[in-house]
Amino acid sequence: MPTIVFASPKGGAGKSTSAVLLATELAERGATVTIIDADPNKPVSSWAKRPGKPENLTVVADVTEDSIIDAIEDAATQSAFVIVDLEGTASMMVGYAISRADLTIIPTQGSQLDAAEAVKAIKLVRRQERAFNRTIPLAVLFTRTSAAIRPRSLQSIEAELLANKVPMFATQIHERDAYRAIFSFGGTLSKLDPSQVANIKAAASNARAFAAEVVALLKRATPVNAAA
Repeated sequence: MPTIVFASPKGGAGKSTSAVLLATELAERGATVTIIDADPNKPVSSWAKRPGKPENLTVVADVTEDSIIDAIEDAATQSAFVIVDLEGTASMMVGYAISRADLTIIPTQGSQLDAAEAVKAIKLVRRQERAFNRTIPLAVLFTRTSAAIRPRSLQSIEAELLANKVPMFATQIHERDAYRAIFSFGGTLSKLDPSQVANIKAAASNARAFAAEVVALLKRATPVNAAA
């Protein structure tokens, strides 16, 4: 069963939000999903304690450097998808998790400082490929972007990644109140109250597009560049 790892050495890049969006979209399609919450701040575990978590979605926390590989392998025997939300640092645990990934997603915001951190994550994936003698597909995911505006800074980063043949998601995770709301209220986008949260439909469409692209990348076995 595929293991999808969210990795970035920078905190606040959108790893946990993207991981929960993907997991809940897959779960609501009927797939069994396990999220391994390897972030010391435990944002996914906090979300899971609130009402509304899909019954076919399991969250595993309290993993360590010594147990992360066993946790991934155990989850893969029980769930159709394993999603790993890693800590925002470069550590042995991060490296071990990436070594087991069928797809490594590197979330980043559209600034040069964030892009520099994404490059560090890319280099870590490449080192794990050499260490374990296997190809580890990866793709950069832009987060907290505007649905209406593509700043020149973001366009510049995209062009630079494209020039270096770094795969990118065509879908970007936009800045949406609904994404913050599921961490406040629990549950999934589909269960949010429209009287309390704005633009749920647009947020849900964005999340569905992201999940569909992840599934397509897994089926192809290697990520496809967004500009291809």
